[in-house]
Amino acid sequence: MKVPKAIQNLIESFERLPGIGPKTAQRLTFYLLHVPQEELDHFSQSVQGLKRGTLICSSCFTVGETDPCQICSDPTRDSSIICVVEQPLDVMALEKNGKYTGLYHVLHGKIDPLNNIGPDEIFIKQLIERIRNNELGIREIILATNPTMEGEATAMYIAKKLGEFKMQPFDSAQGKNSKCKISRIGRGLPVGADIEYADEVTLQRAMEGRSDYS
Repeated sequence: MKVPKAIQNLIESFERLPGIGPKTAQRLTFYLLHVPQEELDHFSQSVQGLKRGTLICSSCFTVGETDPCQICSDPTRDSSIICVVEQPLDVMALEKNGKYTGLYHVLHGKIDPLNNIGPDEIFIKQLIERIRNNELGIREIILATNPTMEGEATAMYIAKKLGEFKMQPFDSAQGKNSKCKISRIGRGLPVGADIEYADEVTLQRAMEGRSDYS
């Protein structure tokens, strides 16, 4: 059976998306075939406007509607704290919590030699320059890359680079200077998990990251 060209083109387009195999691409295509034309038009307009309606923030490199983004331009955010993450999706996840009030820096990837991704392919250099040019100083840099081999390597590389130059001391409200703190996000057992099913590395990190019970 010869598949209509319009159907084949859409199947191939879906297959280029991450996590979409041939079967899923076919199911999505034939699902859309039965959707009213009005909804298809709205769907296509949303896809067309994806790039046109978004910008990369020149400060933190997250995706937003303005430059600087809504977070960077918010005067209520604590500009003395920068949380370094791998992707814009990580910013969205942390913002849902509503507890973090500092700024972000999005790397848009991680150091991954197997896929030919080095430090120059992600926004590490821009992070160093951003910290170096901060006149008020940075109180803390939170390395929130994912707890994978690549994420750990990226965090270690950034920490090493930050240690290579003298960062501007942070001026507190009391007029005292304090050294910038470089921290790593806590790692351990997620809420609802059973200890017996956790791997050795997770258990070790959970023990190392233990805190006072209150």
